[in-house]
Amino acid sequence: MTVTIPESHQDLLLQPVDGVLTTMMPGGQPQMSLVWVDFDGVDILINTTLERQKVKNMRANPKVNVLLIDPQNGARFLEVRGELLEIIQEGAIPHADKQTQAYSNNAQQRFYGDIYPVEQQYKETRVIVKISPKKVTTDAIFS
Repeated sequence: MTVTIPESHQDLLLQPVDGVLTTMMPGGQPQMSLVWVDFDGVDILINTTLERQKVKNMRANPKVNVLLIDPQNGARFLEVRGELLEIIQEGAIPHADKQTQAYSNNAQQRFYGDIYPVEQQYKETRVIVKISPKKVTTDAIFS
């Protein structure tokens, strides 16, 4: 059952805040990756490639964790325990360009050519990983 991301914390998914994606390696060790995060109003979207370890891990074990910490207030965060819903190839390169422009604050930048060499595009298969939220935790509580 999918849970809703609270409106109070959706800004962390909609503005350029670096996220940490945790997946499980085949041997049971967690693997953490710094990722750019997007949100479609229901699910979390992460742009990556089929060749990356995180995708291999998610295919073997679809349970993941995504953590975003407000860069202005470290006590404000969003932790989403979720599950891989879908891996989408269509539109992944334009989505990578959109993310590049948001995270670089430069509407002219493109992922291939500005972040990664253009030749890299022909060596990998870019995809959007869609993650369905299953449990959401917000903010630290100090007593």
